[in-house]
Amino acid sequence: MPSTANLEALIFDVDGTLADTERDGHRVAFNRAFRAAGLPFDWDVALYGRLLEITGGKERIRHYLNLFPEQPRLSDAEIAALHKAKTAHYVDIMAAGGVPLRPGVLRLLQEARAAGLRLAIATTTTPENVEALLVNAVGPEAMSWFEVIAAGDVVPAKKPAPDIYLLAMEQMGLRPEQCLAFEDSENGVRAALGAGLRVLATVNDYTLDHDLSGALAVLEHLGEPEQPARVLAGPAAGQSLTVDVALLQQWCTSAVPARQAVQGS
Repeated sequence: MPSTANLEALIFDVDGTLADTERDGHRVAFNRAFRAAGLPFDWDVALYGRLLEITGGKERIRHYLNLFPEQPRLSDAEIAALHKAKTAHYVDIMAAGGVPLRPGVLRLLQEARAAGLRLAIATTTTPENVEALLVNAVGPEAMSWFEVIAAGDVVPAKKPAPDIYLLAMEQMGLRPEQCLAFEDSENGVRAALGAGLRVLATVNDYTLDHDLSGALAVLEHLGEPEQPARVLAGPAAGQSLTVDVALLQQWCTSAVPARQAVQGS
């Protein structure tokens, strides 16, 4: 269990954590890329939920082809080109304002900056996707809020491996006990815990049944004053509240993780 040193930095996952980008962002972009390439693939909402067990877009395509061997085979180069095209479609979707930030995200980022906390991102998605979301959901200035953006193929192994979190902390010169990670999925929580981090999880439609054991707390989102978030596991379980910097400091000091997975909450 991490020690209770002062909280100095917040490290955020992106997809599903900052915004619900998976269903109406990445999934749609994949399908547009498939159609443009003349491929018969079609990832509906339910199928994409299954594919999310695998992190990384290129890895997800390979997993799909393994699940459905009757589909056309693709080389590594073809998969890489397809994923590059998908990223361009995703950027277009973000530019059209297709996906807003989740409740409480912008408020907490602003409060954290005002309180002097350092911010970072640790994600398996590409840097282009991170920028597309932040610039269009917040504004160009949002990119400068994050001291480190560790994204994409910059580490050997993607989540649930801890590599991306270890890289972010290394670049910030911080120890795990000085940081708090924000995730939305089992793979993300496992990655953060594997890096020695405390982690707060906010679930979405795709991760409601994930095993998030070990998270400091599990919530439906971060909450707004007019839209408080229900705590699904951890401190104040069953209550509705708004996550702010003072609450994070309090929870990190107590450092008691949620002991049960969230199953169908």
